[in-house]
Amino acid sequence: MQKTFKANNINCINCANLIKGSLEDDFGEIHVNLDANPKEVTLEIADETVESKFKEEMKDLGYSIIED
Repeated sequence: MQKTFKANNINCINCANLIKGSLEDDFGEIHVNLDANPKEVTLEIADETVESKFKEEMKDLGYSIIED
């Protein structure tokens, strides 16, 4: 299912390109909405395991997911 996450520290197109370049091989197409505040990252999430892995990899890149 497609899921949107709010993330900290995404500031510009270079941040979006880093996320896409680093994670699209593992997670498929990723869309980063730079117009939203906080910034939003949307992708297909198959299950909780994939979601957990995505959040961990985003954190490793320096972009923490904002938990509701």
